[in-house]
Amino acid sequence: MEKPKSPKHVKMSPLASAAEKMPAQRKTAVKRKPAARRPRIPYTKDEIREIFRRFSIQRPEPKGELEHVNPFTLVVAVALSAQATDAGVNKATRALFAVADTPEKMLALGEDKVRDYIKTIGLYRNKAKNVIALSRKLVDDFGGEVPRTEDELVTLPGVGRKTANVVMSMAFGVPTLAVDTHVFRIGNRLRIAPGKTPDEVEAAFLRIIPEDYLFHAHHWLILHGRYCCKARKPECERCVIADICKSKEKTTDVPAPLVELPA
Repeated sequence: MEKPKSPKHVKMSPLASAAEKMPAQRKTAVKRKPAARRPRIPYTKDEIREIFRRFSIQRPEPKGELEHVNPFTLVVAVALSAQATDAGVNKATRALFAVADTPEKMLALGEDKVRDYIKTIGLYRNKAKNVIALSRKLVDDFGGEVPRTEDELVTLPGVGRKTANVVMSMAFGVPTLAVDTHVFRIGNRLRIAPGKTPDEVEAAFLRIIPEDYLFHAHHWLILHGRYCCKARKPECERCVIADICKSKEKTTDVPAPLVELPA
């Protein structure tokens, strides 16, 4: 009976020999960046619903304060409102929209004359260029009609995400949330939708606002920030959610009477 060969007599392939001679490689764990945690907010779902319920009683049919006559003039007005007050924009655009309420009429008016109409608004030179450029794009790419989607709206010169959301909501009835300085301030001051950027605040609000209150939420928050929870000094004594508010700046826990206000 043949004896089995000892290991020293077993021939190994060159590749196997080389592999055995190589030091064993250590398996290194792939370091994954931890997922960003959503900041916890100090409100219950019932408290959030109550906040928007009170806003809905205070202003059942809130309206934007920018004057416009159609989707095109709304796009122009919102684009002009950057770093300007609604009142200042309205003062300038009343005369402008009386003579140019379509992209075609705005192009016929020309940049120089548009600039003359809006020269009381901040950054009016650049804004006049954008008004003409967006009018041209509407005529060339959209048949003179204002598009209805965010992806299309933000292709217009001078139109960003905030402007697109305002137009979609006010012109076409799409429930969106545009984050301006007032909404951004309220989200962070009240610690209800904290975020370092408008997009973060928008996402935070959209996660918590009850769906049945979403359509008007944009205007409720803007008007609350403009007339009550003001930037320099919040008027907490006039606030209908003072008892629910978790802001460290608030001065009272007694809510103002819940009565209907003008839209």
